[in-house]
Amino acid sequence: MNTKEIVTKFEDVTNHYLHELEGFTMEQLLQKPSEEEWSIGQMYLHLIQSARYFHLGNVEKCRQGGPAVTEAGAQKSEIGQTIFAQGSFLPVRVKVPASPEYTPAQPESKEQLRDGLISVLAQMKELEPTLDEIPVHHTVAHPAFGSLTAKEWFAVVEMHYRHHLLQLNRLKG
Repeated sequence: MNTKEIVTKFEDVTNHYLHELEGFTMEQLLQKPSEEEWSIGQMYLHLIQSARYFHLGNVEKCRQGGPAVTEAGAQKSEIGQTIFAQGSFLPVRVKVPASPEYTPAQPESKEQLRDGLISVLAQMKELEPTLDEIPVHHTVAHPAFGSLTAKEWFAVVEMHYRHHLLQLNRLKG
């Protein structure tokens, strides 16, 4: 797993999201296909917030060690092994029940989304050179993928953004 390549791929997918964003009106960003589904804007906020607070937050937990780190010898799940072997999430829709903790709010503006995407990209670029310093035995459990190292959490950010391109294309109609 080459972290420099991950940053390059992440920059490409972020630029794609930024380019797509410019073509949407606020009305299009807020439109939900149904009450159970997210708007395009909510999907953008999900990408930004999950990268900042979940994926990259767990990179930081791996760095710090301590109580969040899983037991020595903890392993990736079968699905975790699969996604890392193929370098991407499975191309299936994942439905999580709506909840205040998980369901993103509607965005306030296109600028909020643009700034968020740019901020996550900057954070990835800043973090990349430090990843080799984080002990590989410091892992944090992902709910589906099992115990992941800091570099694996870092890779998940890019895979997650790529995975949601399927949703973006579906929502665009």
